[in-house]
Amino acid sequence: MFDSIIIGSGAAGASTARTLAEAGKKVLVLERRPHIGGNCYDELDSHGILIHKYGPHIFHTNEEEVYRFLSRFTDWIFFGHEVVADVHGELLPVPFNLNTLHKIYDSKKADRLERLLTAEYGEGSRVPIMKLRENANEDIKAIAEYVYENIFLHYTMKQWGQTPEEISPEVTGRVPVLISHDNRYFQDKYQGMPKEGYTAMFKSMLSHPGLTVRTSTDCRDVLTFEPGRVLFEGKEFTGEVVYTGALDELFSHVYGRLPYRSLDFRFEHYDTDSFLGRSVVNYTVSEAYTRITEFKFLTRQEETDGTTIVKEYPFAYTGAAGEIPYYAILNEENQAIYQKYAEKIQNLKNVYLLGRLAEYKYYNIDAIVKKALRLAGQIIGEEK
Repeated sequence: MFDSIIIGSGAAGASTARTLAEAGKKVLVLERRPHIGGNCYDELDSHGILIHKYGPHIFHTNEEEVYRFLSRFTDWIFFGHEVVADVHGELLPVPFNLNTLHKIYDSKKADRLERLLTAEYGEGSRVPIMKLRENANEDIKAIAEYVYENIFLHYTMKQWGQTPEEISPEVTGRVPVLISHDNRYFQDKYQGMPKEGYTAMFKSMLSHPGLTVRTSTDCRDVLTFEPGRVLFEGKEFTGEVVYTGALDELFSHVYGRLPYRSLDFRFEHYDTDSFLGRSVVNYTVSEAYTRITEFKFLTRQEETDGTTIVKEYPFAYTGAAGEIPYYAILNEENQAIYQKYAEKIQNLKNVYLLGRLAEYKYYNIDAIVKKALRLAGQIIGEEK
């Protein structure tokens, strides 16, 4: 018999499962997909290039606890991830920063605007574009409008199917103007890739005598959530259940389907040394796709013959076969629907919701690992 059941084997589920197993619990991990690792799953394609099947994932964190925990299961390839935007054929560093400023203005004007931005916001600050647009200074407003029109607006509408004004500030705030000459996409202390890949890291994490993993298993085939109790394979289960899947799916969309944005990943291979010459290019004013990722640069496989890229096409998630819900569409109406589903769990004292889908919110890898460690600690502590 199992003490704990974890539904999902991505960053949230695997981190929770490992921590509970190390505390002496017998843990069952249920995974609907035929593989572990969630959306971080990576694999070798038919050309021998390590690709991220569900889109690129770059690890980055300032959390020492998270870094130490994950480092138990992998070595790292550290590098500062850099992204450029193709703006009418010119490649500009993004997020928009002081180097970008010097690319679009002449030297004298760029120097003056740099001093102005630094005095207004401070060196190293991150200013959400929607906040920058509110500045009354005409020069700053002009910069804001350039960024809004050329880097932010069209890309955002492709990604979300909405105008920036319709999108939650929690989302728009993740696309700042950076008052710095740092071209890195992230400024965290640790950033890079698991040396052997994410799948290898999760395989190591889930390798423990107290852990049993069942892939290709939909939790709804073995678990039943009733008012006041949970049944596992037809018998009442009194241990803890950590659910990391989509909450509306668990209850057959009884209150309606929660809206998400999904992505169509189209992989292409070329028998050339390089396609982009870099890891990522965002297409902010052109193309139907939002970005191209060239994996050999992202995962430091530069010596590999040929190259594999992926183009990302966003679309509205419908729940059709093969579609994956990636990004919750955050607004009051959708949050109200989510709360109805969350209330169905509240009378189940040993059921916990964890992760992007279960909580209907956005998490970076490090943030959800940290929350998983906290939840596991809470479960262990409550039983002492």
